[in-house]
Amino acid sequence: MIDQLGKNLVELKKEFVRVYDGKSQIQEVIPKSKSELFPIDESHLELLHEFATKNPIYYNSFEKQIGSVNCIVYEGDINKYWLNSIQHGSSKAPFSPTWIMSGYVGALLAKELGYSEVIDIGSGDGRIAFCSKILGMESYSIEIDNMLVDLQNILTPILDFHPYCSDAVAFDYLSLNLTRPIFFIGGLAQMGGISLASGVLKSIKSISNLEKITGWAFAGTLSQKYAPDPKNEAGWGTLIEDNHLKSIRSISLPTAWTFHEIDETPYIFAESY
Repeated sequence: MIDQLGKNLVELKKEFVRVYDGKSQIQEVIPKSKSELFPIDESHLELLHEFATKNPIYYNSFEKQIGSVNCIVYEGDINKYWLNSIQHGSSKAPFSPTWIMSGYVGALLAKELGYSEVIDIGSGDGRIAFCSKILGMESYSIEIDNMLVDLQNILTPILDFHPYCSDAVAFDYLSLNLTRPIFFIGGLAQMGGISLASGVLKSIKSISNLEKITGWAFAGTLSQKYAPDPKNEAGWGTLIEDNHLKSIRSISLPTAWTFHEIDETPYIFAESY
């Protein structure tokens, strides 16, 4: 069901790209209501729309029929957040968001895989942590940029997804009392993700017994503009092998940075063996 939901979202994105004639820097869609293609709980959809409506990234929204799906289109601009996010000396990757619906599908897969907590690393506006909270998992959002954390705090009255303004590599994960966590790593492998993931992996390995019950979700890329990894896995193969992880699932989903690209963003789910 989740794989099909992901495929339906990709097809919706492709049709949206074909019919969209706006000029906004970023744009995405969320189905307005439950349908055969998107059999999502109505209360969950309402929360996704509330997240977008109250998020200062988006300055405009309108209803549009895309294929057979009645949607709300959200248009936004992340320039000031992107610029602020690259000013931090220890920042590993600039801010560029996945789609809200992609965050929901990714969190849905994490729940299906049996994880009880989601830690959104380099979380931007916290959308993956927010979606995880909708689905009943405990969630934590770790973001180094204070402007983005201030943005997240605007959204926590909807659902508290526990934003922390911190360097994820130096964060005290032991303080969270994690039982079965999965870490979503923000940033492509070739755009600072390797350094970020390596630092967090080292922290988790230092906590007794946590490494063996922890999952990882890496945002990859198939774009030819980036050097391929010799071990593949959309740029993450070498890190996965070097850290004794195994890839268990993958799902391709739309993101802001793939709006004008043919290939979507593959999310690689991995765990220890």
